[in-house]
Amino acid sequence: MYDWFPIVFFTFKIIVLGTGMYFAIKWHHDQAKKDAQEKKDEQEKKDEQERARKREAGEP
Repeated sequence: MYDWFPIVFFTFKIIVLGTGMYFAIKWHHDQAKKDAQEKKDEQEKKDEQERARKREAGEP
């Protein structure tokens, strides 16, 4: 009579865990992308400051 329970339970469990894994992987991927962009922006800002300093000093 209760032969349907394992089928429904495990199907639900797989769907829930699969969804959780998807969002965990997506979150980590997005964080890595965000960190890389921040590093790039920081480096560009340093480069711009260095160019401005050289222009003010009259260096080529």
